[in-house]
Amino acid sequence: MSSLSLRFLSLPQPSPSNPTRPKTRLSATPTAALPVGTAEVEAARLEPRVEERDGYWVLKEKFRVGINPQEKVKLEKEPMELVTEDGINELVNMPFEEIEKSKLSKDDIDFRLKWLGLFHRRKHQYGRFMMRLKLPNGVTTSTQTRYLASVIRQYGKDGCADVTTRQNWQIRGVVLPDVPEILKGLAEVGLTSLQSGMDNVRNPVGNPLAGIDPHEIIDTRPYTNLLSHFITANSRGNPAFTNLPRKWNVCVVGSHELFEHPHINDLAYMPATKNGRFGFNLLVGGFFSPKRCAEAIPLDAWVSADDVLPVCKAVIEAYRDLGTRGNRQKTRMMWLIDELGIEVFRSEVVKRMPQQELQRASSEDLIQKQWDRRDYLGVHPQKQEGFSFVGLHIPVGRVQANDMDELARLADEAYHGTDLKQRVMGEINIEREFEESCALSF
Repeated sequence: MSSLSLRFLSLPQPSPSNPTRPKTRLSATPTAALPVGTAEVEAARLEPRVEERDGYWVLKEKFRVGINPQEKVKLEKEPMELVTEDGINELVNMPFEEIEKSKLSKDDIDFRLKWLGLFHRRKHQYGRFMMRLKLPNGVTTSTQTRYLASVIRQYGKDGCADVTTRQNWQIRGVVLPDVPEILKGLAEVGLTSLQSGMDNVRNPVGNPLAGIDPHEIIDTRPYTNLLSHFITANSRGNPAFTNLPRKWNVCVVGSHELFEHPHINDLAYMPATKNGRFGFNLLVGGFFSPKRCAEAIPLDAWVSADDVLPVCKAVIEAYRDLGTRGNRQKTRMMWLIDELGIEVFRSEVVKRMPQQELQRASSEDLIQKQWDRRDYLGVHPQKQEGFSFVGLHIPVGRVQANDMDELARLADEAYHGTDLKQRVMGEINIEREFEESCALSF
């Protein structure tokens, strides 16, 4: 199976805005001076806390005082070795009883396997795993969906799947000896679970109606695909981005409704033009947790479509290099922005850009203000004349193997082999139904 190229030869152009509607509800352009933190940041604070050793990024010894338990486990053994050194095959051949006798191997199944998207359900399904995929923009084909159904079916009542809040599939009931064969099967249908858990970049989110939305600003699929393949090195594993202080979320906005939830992403690309060129203003630092909810703030930066990857790399590296690794409740990227101030953080991003340049934000936002949020459950017309999409509600996002097979059948038979698109709220769209066909619900 050939890998996808990261070279972008021709980017889609944004649709014309509706001139009757005013512009931008959530602006990535600063409207007033933002707080820049306390006094000047000492130069010593801007020393990178990680360094590259043997192809991996490792926390320097001088910064290891007071680190959290998860950082200690990462230092004891590089999690990505389960991929790059074929450690997974060694692990699956060990009896579970033997695994439990060693702290190192026990940490492998409870912690390091999350770098492969595998989460041990120790408390409620001992010996079984949930596997999270990488599914940029939430798009799966009928073939991919059938394969996932075949995996969970073999686990009987323990097997099921979830549509997640980041446009993703999670499959449940997996047992360790089956993992190598499942990973092989995922690769054969063009899927991966690599770098989908723990201190990694999570699934890139885009407009759930991308490519079919009559009102879309831009088709987000090429951008989310580009980001995902870059971050995972075309699903081979990219150690440059696998030792972050905490998880890191990214989205590309293509809808006026902000279906992509940019306010809770660490990096959000907000479509805007500048001097006649299409690009994105940037929001940074958004997240929510039981302890704190922080809305993303403007970085006061605009990048052209050509610089989507370089600025993503620069922001991640600034966070990887400078983020603290103590209390896990205070290690998301916004805490670093709070500490440094937005202008110092921005300057660190600029340092990591290829030409050490980053334009200030554009005032030409393309996201329109006071847009009535649409409900896309049910049947709705697509931008392609004569076609409609169907939005299906999935209660709590949970589906069984037969449900997934039925979704794949509908995509093949009723909708001519098209894609299934996950929403960020745990629902699914099937596109390209002929207007004269009856509405189908699931």
